[in-house]
Amino acid sequence: MGYDKFFAEALSRLHDEGRYRVFAELERIAGRCPFAIWQSPQGPRDVVIWCSNDYLGMSQHPKVVGAMIEAAARMGTGAGGTRNIAGTNSPLVELERALADLHGKDSALTFTSGYVSNQAGIATIARLIPDCLILSDELNHNSMIEGVRQSGMDKKIWRHNDLVDLERLLAAEAPGRPKLIVFESLYSMDGDIAPIGRICDLAERYGALTYCDEVHAVGMYGPRGAGVAARYGVMHRVDVIEGTLAKAFGCLGGYIAGSSNLIDAVRSYAPGFIFTTALPPPICAAATAAIEHLKASQWERERHQKRAAQVKSVLSAAGLPIMQTDTHIVPVMVGDPKKCKAASDLLLSEHGIYIQPINYPTVPKGTERLRITPSPYHNDVLIADLAEALVDVWRRLELPLKRPALAAE
Repeated sequence: MGYDKFFAEALSRLHDEGRYRVFAELERIAGRCPFAIWQSPQGPRDVVIWCSNDYLGMSQHPKVVGAMIEAAARMGTGAGGTRNIAGTNSPLVELERALADLHGKDSALTFTSGYVSNQAGIATIARLIPDCLILSDELNHNSMIEGVRQSGMDKKIWRHNDLVDLERLLAAEAPGRPKLIVFESLYSMDGDIAPIGRICDLAERYGALTYCDEVHAVGMYGPRGAGVAARYGVMHRVDVIEGTLAKAFGCLGGYIAGSSNLIDAVRSYAPGFIFTTALPPPICAAATAAIEHLKASQWERERHQKRAAQVKSVLSAAGLPIMQTDTHIVPVMVGDPKKCKAASDLLLSEHGIYIQPINYPTVPKGTERLRITPSPYHNDVLIADLAEALVDVWRRLELPLKRPALAAE
């Protein structure tokens, strides 16, 4: 039997639907955020990155780079294996202490990625609670969905950020049944924020544990960069906070923070922690440097918010169909997978602007979009160039503008 035909057919379906993914080869340039070199078919070209999750450019910060180089020179590049076999390297211990302090929790535990921390964290926590019911927001990230699925426990899905629906589901259960509410603080595709305090109100009323994914908010919100829950003064009410080191902190890895017993239980039972290699010392040292810098420095957060507001203002004035949000996420709606990919291709090839298309299954069909993420280093000239390029692409693809663009007036 020719098995390869099944893979070819699967790929052909993606091409037909306009959602086959192509990865551009990019070389980011340390010290020149947001610029990069694109290895195009015609040779190297300078481009501007507009969709990186390295939100604050911390991957290029001198303190972070220096900490990584120093740790690598002193301790080597690898962790040597799982923590159960190779032990725990000192930078990793320091990193987990810094994360626990950041979130005001007893303990923290790191994983190889934010995906794994959700997958392993949710599944393990739920499995360790007899007859646990998981209540999951319908727009939760795939990593959270997988954690819920792999737990094997009962689940109910509540409508996105709908507290009436959440309470309806909570009230339908026996008062003594253990419950785990899992949600995100900031939903990265639409850029909206969860009503964390009110979710905690319901959790307390109905005896539920709360698990909040802060991956798109850590480093960026709150007085020390602990996230949205800290920004609104409710972090202490959330039982488990999950985050990433790979976005605003500019490194790699994920983590959960919570009570000593909960974290120790996950450490002791989670296969996704036990059976995988630990984060290497240079990564841990760099992440700690980023966390400690952002605990003290407000410049990156303040500048970032100003740049995001400027992008929204300029793109709106140009008539582009952006989704208005209170966060740093700037979605520009397209609504067609093939045109979304074509818009991305034109921006890169014609304007030197890199923005990846966001298609199904990342977002529902019919809501395809370009997801723009400004950094503190996108200046007024780059923002004006972005608006001009987007208007040009919208016209060439015959996509609707909300009103005549400024360039045409």
